[in-house]
Amino acid sequence: MAVSVFDLFKIGIGPSSSHTVGPMRAAARFVSRWLDETGMLPRVAGIRCELFGSLALTGRGHGTDKAVLCGLEGSMPDSIDPDSIPATLTRIRESGRIRLHGSHEITFNEKTDLVFNKRQKLPYHTNGMRFSAHDAAGNELATRDYYSVGGGFVVNADEAAVDRIVADTTPLPHPYHSGDELLEICAQTGKTIAEVVLENEKSWRSEAEVRAGLLAIWKAMQSCVARGMREGGTLPGGLHVKRRAPELLAGLHSRPEEALRDPLTILDWVNLYALAVNEENAAGGRVVTAPTNGAAGIVPAVLHYY
Repeated sequence: MAVSVFDLFKIGIGPSSSHTVGPMRAAARFVSRWLDETGMLPRVAGIRCELFGSLALTGRGHGTDKAVLCGLEGSMPDSIDPDSIPATLTRIRESGRIRLHGSHEITFNEKTDLVFNKRQKLPYHTNGMRFSAHDAAGNELATRDYYSVGGGFVVNADEAAVDRIVADTTPLPHPYHSGDELLEICAQTGKTIAEVVLENEKSWRSEAEVRAGLLAIWKAMQSCVARGMREGGTLPGGLHVKRRAPELLAGLHSRPEEALRDPLTILDWVNLYALAVNEENAAGGRVVTAPTNGAAGIVPAVLHYY
C-alpha cells in the first residue's frame, strides 16, 4: 500500500479528524457520487442520515452533526470557510430546509432526519454512518454506508469489509515499511529523507505540484498559528474553557530579554505555537490534520521553531 504525504497531511477543520473531517467528506461524497453524478438529485425529496457507535455517542461534542449538514450542502473540510459554518447551520435549522450539493433544496428536519443511534453499531467500525435518499412518494433512491476510520480517511462498506483503507498500489521508486528501511535507503542512495520522499511523491504528481501542495499546507499551518494566537474568548462546549494562547503570547513579548539569558525560553514559543493550533482545532477552526486533528499542533510548532 502506497501512502502519500498528502494523505498524511490534509487541510481540514476541527475538532476531530474522525468525528468531523471524515463525516463531512462522507456526506459530501454520498450526495455527489450517488445522487448528483447518477442524475437522481432532482428527484430527491428527503434525506436521512444515521450515525452509529462512537459517532452517535460523542458526535455532538465533536461537531459531527454540523459536519454532516455542511457536507450534505457540498462543503469539503479543506475548502469550507469555518467562519461561514454558524450562518449555514442557522439557516438550515430555522428554515427547516437544506440545499443538497449547494443547489437542490429540500425539506430537512434535523430531529428526525439526523439520527444518533447510540445503542447500535455498523459491522465494520465504530465510526459508522448511513445515508439514504427518497423521492416524493417515499421510494428509496439510494442508500450507502460509510466508515470514518481516522485521520480523515473514509471508506465505504465494501472497502471496510476487506479491511482496505487506501486502495493504492502505485509502485514507488523507494518503497519502505519502517524507519529502519527508510534510513537504509538513504545510506544506500546517498539521498536525504526529504529527497527520498520527494522521489516517491513524483509517482503521483509533478515536482512543481508537490512543492505547491506542500506550500499550501505550510500556509494553512501558519494561518492557524496566527489566528490561534490572536483569538480570545472561550472554547465551544459546556466547560467554558478560556483560550490561553493570546495571554501566553503577550507574556513572551513582555520579557524578550529572557530569551538572551535562558536558551530554554524558545521552548515556551514552541509550546505557544502548538497550543494556538490545538485551541483553533477545539474551536472548529481550519487546521492541518497531521496525521490526526488531535496531533495537529505538533508539526506546525516544530516547523515554526525550525
